[in-house]
Parts: sequence; structure tokens; C-alpha cells
Amino acid sequence: MTAPLTAQTVADDTPVAFGGAYGVLAEFDDPGTLYHACEGVRDAGFSAWDAHTPFPVHGLEKAMGLKASPVGWFVLIMGLGGAAVGMHMQWLVSTSLYPLVISGKPLFSWPAFVPIMFECGVLGGAAGAILGFLSMSKLPRHHHPLFTSERFERVGDDRFFISIEADDAKFQGDETIQMLRDLGAQHVEWIDGDGR
Repeated sequence: MTAPLTAQTVADDTPVAFGGAYGVLAEFDDPGTLYHACEGVRDAGFSAWDAHTPFPVHGLEKAMGLKASPVGWFVLIMGLGGAAVGMHMQWLVSTSLYPLVISGKPLFSWPAFVPIMFECGVLGGAAGAILGFLSMSKLPRHHHPLFTSERFERVGDDRFFISIEADDAKFQGDETIQMLRDLGAQHVEWIDGDGR
């Protein structure tokens, strides 16, 4: 049986042992401070971190250094795959399984197959969007260690947060906490549990 997940406040002068910790959670007062803090974390070279806001903050993805989402490639590949499957099914039925001559047209009359190809392409694209989103978001997930923080409950209200995972190669415990304080964090706490 694993130990329950907990969140603890990091005192200003107390060194913390980070064995088994998920990482740290820093709280900010306003979106402007969070924006500049994200630039600082990005410039420090962290890769396993995220920003949490109660509403979309314009340009935050740029401050975080996020690249374009690869979900569009999932949509394109699945959409083209769906259209190809739609064409293949109609070709197989028309030329091999039930070869019927209708209105004197050839058995493989591809213009008549376009509506079904389009519908199969849309279906495949939609499935690709859902699967790509779930894959990139690592969902479904029943629990996340950040939910153990009482302060994090205000992320849907009026508070702004940055979380940095302890697995990050740049994570240095106390130095990371001090960096977040220097970037304007009003409160920093470490989060226990790997959450995986």
C-alpha cells in the first residue's frame, strides 16, 4: 500500500528532501507575474513543467516556449486513412462482392464513391483528434498529485500556478524553489507522490 499523497508548504529557510516527491507548486498573484515567471522557467531550461491559470492568458504558450500541437497530424493521418478505407470498401463491394451494373456505369465508378469517402474521412479525422488529444494529454487519468494541494483548488477561481516536476533534469530542489521565489512566487509548496 502506498503512502497518501500530501502537499507541504516550503518555509523560506528550511531545506527539503525531495525523495519521492512529484515536484514543487508555485503560486502567483496575477497573470503578468506568471507570464514573466514562465519566461524565466523556460529560459532556465526546464522541460517537465506546466502553468495553470483560471482563464486563458494571451501569449502564455509563447512565454512557455511551447511548440505547435502535433494533434493536427493525428487528424490528417486518420482523416486520409478513413477516406482510403471508405474508397477501398466501396471498390471491394462494387467490383468483387456484389458486382452490379447500374445505369450502364462501370463497376468502379469512383465519382459515386466520393460522398462516402468524405464521410469516412471526417469520421477518421474526428477519431484522430480525440485519440491525439487523449494521447498528448496523457488522459484518462484518475488522479493528479497537484490535487492534494488545498491552494491549488483556487486555480479555477483567481490564482495562477507553475508546477515543476522533480523528474526534470534541471530540478535542483532548494535552488528551484529559490528561483521560483525570485520570479515572484508568493507561495511555494512541494507535492509528494509520483501520481503515475
